[in-house]
Amino acid sequence: MRLSWLSAFIDLPGRPPGRFERACAFWEAVTGSALSAPRGELQQFYTLKPPEGDAFLKVQRTSAEASGCHLDLHVDDPARALERAKSLGAAPPPGGGVLGLSSPAGLAFCLVANRADHGHRPPPQTWPGGARSLVDQLCIDVPAPAFEAECAFWAALTGWELRPGSRPEFSYLVRPPSLPLRLLLQRLGDDGRACAGAHLDLACDDVAAEAERHKALGAAVVREMPNWTALADPAGLAYCVTRRNPGTGQLA
Repeated sequence: MRLSWLSAFIDLPGRPPGRFERACAFWEAVTGSALSAPRGELQQFYTLKPPEGDAFLKVQRTSAEASGCHLDLHVDDPARALERAKSLGAAPPPGGGVLGLSSPAGLAFCLVANRADHGHRPPPQTWPGGARSLVDQLCIDVPAPAFEAECAFWAALTGWELRPGSRPEFSYLVRPPSLPLRLLLQRLGDDGRACAGAHLDLACDDVAAEAERHKALGAAVVREMPNWTALADPAGLAYCVTRRNPGTGQLA
């Protein structure tokens, strides 16, 4: 399976009225992107188009009550990739479907066909004052009992090298330089969660300044740590701003 691009979907509830629109406007402003026209049978899909490079962030209006994220893997042969993923432990979704899957720990993802207009990773955005930031990472939050198997699954599926992270609860996959998203896996504590989830991370030069920018746009601070701040967008979607080099993704 040749993985040529990754897209992260921000899955946002369509109700109550106005919630989806506020969250879309927030992510447009946070990333400096422009929201595309809707598409899909229910006009539920949108793309966040960056000022430079190719798009890799998308938005979906859902009927769920809670916000979330899922990953699209762009591959040469989706049908063959589907069989490969299933052989590694992925499961079809409960309602059927052809390319929608869940990882062994329960994270939803999709396999989609490559497109010719993908391949140029967007650069970081520079904000007034000179600080830079970029959404560049999907963190897979994994219940502790499933962590080792989930790490092995994503390493085998992507073909990327698995390395230990900066803290004992983290491992990450080495992203090819041309691809837009790094994959981080986090071992959760005993919070009772049955399935894996995911959240987006931004790399930035100055965590405090970036968090203040987000708060001014409507985010709420959830938790402050030495190297990152956890926030929630206007629809309640959790994400983090982290002290990493926005160009390389490595710790600053």
